Amino acid sequence: MPKGYISLGSNIDRESNTCKAVASLKKLFGPLQLSSVYETEAEGFVGDPFYNLIIGFESDLEVKQVARLLRQIEKDQGRTRESRKFAARTLDLDLVLYGELILSDGRLQIPRDEIERYSFVLEPLAEIAPNLLHPLSQRRIAELWENFDKSGLHRQRIILDCLSTI
Repeated sequence: MPKGYISLGSNIDRESNTCKAVASLKKLFGPLQLSSVYETEAEGFVGDPFYNLIIGFESDLEVKQVARLLRQIEKDQGRTRESRKFAARTLDLDLVLYGELILSDGRLQIPRDEIERYSFVLEPLAEIAPNLLHPLSQRRIAELWENFDKSGLHRQRIILDCLSTI
């Protein structure tokens, strides 16, 4: 059964949206592996800080079905697809890895290039899957994080009580 990793981000009603999304994912996929929650500055636009984390799960669903389920959770929590890429959002769920799959099919890109571009994806992924090999580079996630340019990063770990029961 493939192991998948989802990047979650929210900067509108972020605690509520993060907690609701994780609860929805648990209903769909069962036991989850959660990274720490990181409060990070908005990137690419001026806006409120985000809560970000990585969620690991196992599923035998086809990757496009997983992607549809993630879009439905976003929609159920008020996300609209008309929003710009760099804008405030209630919820952003991106499937960043799915087993060893390499896929480029329109908007569905696995692995997501955000893994190596953004600390808010790479750091929590390195936290819960340090020995995982990136499907394209074949480098360990921990190695990618060790070599990531951390200058100018402003983030802090946040405890969300709602996640302690999940």
